[in-house]
Amino acid sequence: MFGAKKQPPIRTLVGEGTVIEGEIRFTEGLRIDGRVLGNVIALGDERNLLVIGEKASIAGKVRAGHVIVNGEIRGPVESDELLELQPKAHIEGNVRYERLEMHQGAQVHGELRPLSAEDKPTLRLAVNAGTAALGHNTKAVNDRQSQESS
Repeated sequence: MFGAKKQPPIRTLVGEGTVIEGEIRFTEGLRIDGRVLGNVIALGDERNLLVIGEKASIAGKVRAGHVIVNGEIRGPVESDELLELQPKAHIEGNVRYERLEMHQGAQVHGELRPLSAEDKPTLRLAVNAGTAALGHNTKAVNDRQSQESS
């Protein structure tokens, strides 16, 4: 793809069967296939990539640029570039993202909110506005009908 930025290399692996208790801080790329009981945080302003494999689980906060999830996270997630939720992703916690790609089967039990949402006013759904307008028009029709029958 033209203009696509190169992904950072994955230099660290937490393998299946490995359990880490404590915070993990990383640069560039990290893949987790084991369990982490603690936060997983990307450091610095450079591009970074976090891959959470299908059998992986994290109990703690997750924060990185590009995050690919196909395992389980129990805690808040923040992705300041792209968050990819693969089919077996399961997140219990609030999710903040710059861009989101969510595959069928992925589950999020928490709030999904874009990072830029703080800068924008809250929008109301058109369905709610339509219902309010419908109620107003219905009242006007009922008033006219009662006036005509008098």
